[in-house]
Formats: sequence, C-alpha cells, structure tokens
Amino acid sequence: MAKSDKTKSFYEKLRYHYRLSIFNEQTYEEVLGMRLSRLKVFTVVGVTSMLLIVLVILLIAFTGLREYIPGYPSGEERRMIVRNAQLVDSLVEEIQRRDRFFNDIKSIVNGEIPKGASPDDVMKDEKDVKAKHKIHFKKSVEDSLFRLQVEEQEKFNLSSQKPALNKPGLEQTSFFPPLKGVIVNRFGGAQGHYGVDIVAGPEARVSAVLDGTVFFAGWTVETGYVIGIQHSNNLVSFYKHNSLLLKKPGDRVKAGEAIAIVGNSGEFTTGPHLHFELWYNGAPLNPEEYMDFN
Repeated sequence: MAKSDKTKSFYEKLRYHYRLSIFNEQTYEEVLGMRLSRLKVFTVVGVTSMLLIVLVILLIAFTGLREYIPGYPSGEERRMIVRNAQLVDSLVEEIQRRDRFFNDIKSIVNGEIPKGASPDDVMKDEKDVKAKHKIHFKKSVEDSLFRLQVEEQEKFNLSSQKPALNKPGLEQTSFFPPLKGVIVNRFGGAQGHYGVDIVAGPEARVSAVLDGTVFFAGWTVETGYVIGIQHSNNLVSFYKHNSLLLKKPGDRVKAGEAIAIVGNSGEFTTGPHLHFELWYNGAPLNPEEYMDFN
C-alpha cells in the first residue's frame, strides 16, 4: 500500500504545474510567463534531442560533412578500396585459372583425363571421330576416268615423283643445347628431379632445343618464369627459373632461337640457373643423353 502511494505521488508530481515568470528588474512587471510541468519539460527535451540526433545523422549520411569525421574514408579512399577489391578478385581468378591449366597439363603429360573433362566426353569424341572415318563417298565414272588419265600422265613426269619422307625417330633428332654452362644438379627421376640444372653467366640467353610452338609462358610460385614448347614427335621441353621471357603462348620458334633470359625466379631455387626438362610421350628424358651443355 505504501509502495502504491509512492508511485501515485511520483506521477502526481510529474503533472504538477509550475509557473515560469520573467520580470522586469526595475518595474517588476511580468514580461513573460508560462505554465509548465515536469512531464511537459521531459517530453519537449526528449523530442528535441531525438530531432537533433536524426538531423545530425542525415547531415553526416547525405552531405560531405562525413569526410571531416576522423577515421571516415574519403571518396578517393573508397574508390581505391573498391578498385583494390576488384584487383584482388581478378588475381584470385587468374591464380585459379593458372592452377587449373597446370593440373590439366600434368594430367595430359601423365596420360590421364583432365579434371574438367569426363570419360563420357572423351568416348563421345572418339565415337564422333570413328563415325567420320566410316563415311564413304561413291566414285562416279567420270571421276574414275579422269584419275586414270592423270595417273598415266604423271607416270612419265619425273619432277612430280617425290621421295617418301620418313619421319625421323628420336635417335635421329638433332637437339640444340638450351644453354652452355656447368651442370650442378643432374637428372634423377627417382628423386623427382626430372631435368638438369645448368649454371651460366649473368644475362645468358636460353635457346629452344627444337622447332616448335610455345604453349605456356608465365609465372609459377615454385619455378618462377617458365616457358614450355611443344615439338614434333611428341616432344615437350620446359625452361624454368628465368628472369625474363621473350616469347608468348602461340609463338612459333626455331631451334637455337632465344626464348628467355637466365634468372633466379621462384621458390625452388638457390641461385641463378636454368632448370631444363625434356619429355617424350609423357615420360621424362635425361637431357645429357641427347645434347652437350659444355
């Protein structure tokens, strides 16, 4: 009961009216007077404070005043943040694309099916090729007579008779050394070292060992700047740890043509040198058996 009386007394005090009067000091004439209560004062002060807070928030959010607040980024800083985020996304995408490319190359070299392709796709492609080979064209009588006439004429034409060109085997292939220098780490397939490490003078040029087409020229974390060339007879050569690449994918190169500069790029290196690998039908070869590096 006492608690209820105290609560009732508190609410009654809030509704008590008071008169605020302002008097002239000399004449004691009332200049301004108003009736107030505690409840009205709290209400007016609360509403005014809320309006001021909302007004300040709107000014900060929709005007340039926010740039003067310590710690708030300016327009140029926000643009840099967005641009850096886009660059990071592009870099992540490029790294993922590079990793997929290397994994596919590794699968192809090992004779496996790349992860992006399914066995059904490969079988479908083989069936399409076989189906194309089964297509037969009928020869007309006019075509047969024309063929006989041309063959009779070419039989006595010595200039048109070309000798059969036999594709030379690997033992008949003449390799151009990629770099003249000292071999500091020899081929060791059992140890996972599928090439040779050659040390030469600074800024020495790296040459293509055979004619071919560049299928990869880029950067890897482990081996730095790498260039890969596809040659005939199922030969593939790799040149790693370069400081500069002189060719790009799709370029045709000749044997002995400069393709890179010796360097010290990548994590798997302890000094300037060239790591050279030679692959045949998906298997690594010992380059020292096919070329002289001295």
